[in-house]
Amino acid sequence: MSQLRIATFNLLHGQPLAPDGAPRPYPPDAGGPLAEAVAALDADVLALQEVDRHQSRSGGTDQAAVAAAAMGAGNWRFAAALHGRPAPVAGWMPEPGAPSGLRVYGPGEVGDGAPPSYGTALLTRLPVRHWRARRFAPAPFGLPLRVAGRRGLTPVPDEPRAALAAVLEGERGPFTVVAAHLSFVPGWNMAQLAGIRRWIADLPRPYLVLGDFNLVGAVPRTVLGGATALERGAPRARVRELRAARRARPVLAEPRRRRVREPRARLQGWYDLARTPTYPSHRPAVQFDHVLAIGVPRAAVGPAAAPRAAVSDHRPLLVEVSL
Repeated sequence: MSQLRIATFNLLHGQPLAPDGAPRPYPPDAGGPLAEAVAALDADVLALQEVDRHQSRSGGTDQAAVAAAAMGAGNWRFAAALHGRPAPVAGWMPEPGAPSGLRVYGPGEVGDGAPPSYGTALLTRLPVRHWRARRFAPAPFGLPLRVAGRRGLTPVPDEPRAALAAVLEGERGPFTVVAAHLSFVPGWNMAQLAGIRRWIADLPRPYLVLGDFNLVGAVPRTVLGGATALERGAPRARVRELRAARRARPVLAEPRRRRVREPRARLQGWYDLARTPTYPSHRPAVQFDHVLAIGVPRAAVGPAAAPRAAVSDHRPLLVEVSL
């Protein structure tokens, strides 16, 4: 069984950065630094966040298509959470006449001249059985945040987010991968992550959920574990029905049977495949970027790394997994 290289990378729209984290201008080939960073990962499955498509700030590049070409991914999708252009200070300005809501682009739409957009991408070298996408509404309020290239804190409104799921064909059968970028608003992002777990409940295990969750430590795996535990209500109800039916039967002279125990909902199963700081890229101190899994044996997980890249204020997170 071969090892797959699974990665997630918040691109910061492919922004080149100096060694001290300061923004650098885009080169004439605006997609070049991004292509080099993606090619160096040599990933079989790659989740991308903060991806530009036809934005003037990143040279009009279709960044999902550039990344797919760099890693040799024949199957990919880009989910546009919004269509518009970044505002001068913070937030987004809608593009007149642009689509509203979620719009998904793939290899067939390269060079289509669509309005500028921004969102999440999922790229893979593996065969894909099924794609799906969803959009999350923004929180009704924002927060003051540090923004690359600006001093101090900048008030930033929340924005729509997008997630992509794909059922991939592995050597041992199908498995599901999710690429997501969650809100930076505490609590709102946890609800989005729990929603993702419910959203993929009908897709085949194992599950790999990748992305920038704006959550740290054990919070992401605890949220996913809680969402999984809530789905076990149906088996408990079935046990209660069997108990009631047994009590209604006539008492017979027969050996006492073992007591039927009601299954317990345990916050177990989900775990981090890699634990290492990813932000900020020039001096990592916290881990906002995660690769979480359930149904993947721990023995199947290989080395993990967060290598430095020439773009973005996040480092990519890369892990090898046998699937």
